[in-house]
Amino acid sequence: MAWRRNARVVWEAIHHPEHGWKTTHFWGPLANWALVGSAVWDGLNYGPEMISVPMTMTMCVYSGLFMRFAWAVQPRNYLLLSCHAFNEMAQITQLCRAYKYKQERGEAINITQKDMAMAAVGCAGAAVGMKVAPTLQNKIAASSLPASVTSFLNHPAGPFTIFFWAPTTKWLLSASNIADIDRPVDKISTSQQLALASTGLIWSRYSLVITPVNYNLLVVNFVLACTSLFHLSRKLAASQDIPKVIAA
Repeated sequence: MAWRRNARVVWEAIHHPEHGWKTTHFWGPLANWALVGSAVWDGLNYGPEMISVPMTMTMCVYSGLFMRFAWAVQPRNYLLLSCHAFNEMAQITQLCRAYKYKQERGEAINITQKDMAMAAVGCAGAAVGMKVAPTLQNKIAASSLPASVTSFLNHPAGPFTIFFWAPTTKWLLSASNIADIDRPVDKISTSQQLALASTGLIWSRYSLVITPVNYNLLVVNFVLACTSLFHLSRKLAASQDIPKVIAA
């Protein structure tokens, strides 16, 4: 029967020795589902005033590029691909909620039509860049550049590949966390920061077991985990201070 065949395929995939549940290839992408869960949880339980617009915009770009990363990496990771496809939709929904909220309150809207146009042009440029990259890379390789520069440009995770640009956009997540350094703790999403911290820690390991090995991805995930843990420590410290304020 069809359902038995499908169940067997799923069972074999989950228990695959190279990318099954006993490997980081499974737990790395699974940790990213926490980002999706965070967006859904915040959307269902909190008002739009909780949404960090810079972080949400960064998430949109981040997931867009990591969908391509999931397709190109070896072993190809469909769990990661589906995760980022879902996250893209969830983050866009959150972004629309924040935009509508600010518009209704007459507040200054940081997301202007110009910003959206620039983002669209940037994404289109990245897509075109991936098409012309091989030709450009061959021309540079034929030029008389220093060997160290040529080695960097031709690296399997170099700037002509998605393995460079996807992790590089993840640096924006850390930058967004740093930009929110003075954000009131009651406006910080605990679920989002927990998701970012967990994915940062697990992906630090995942970056070393994929092909090609990606040290850019390693460092950015370590920094992301640190910045997220910092915000969680702020939330924890604030929760401990509340009883003291009430008692005073």
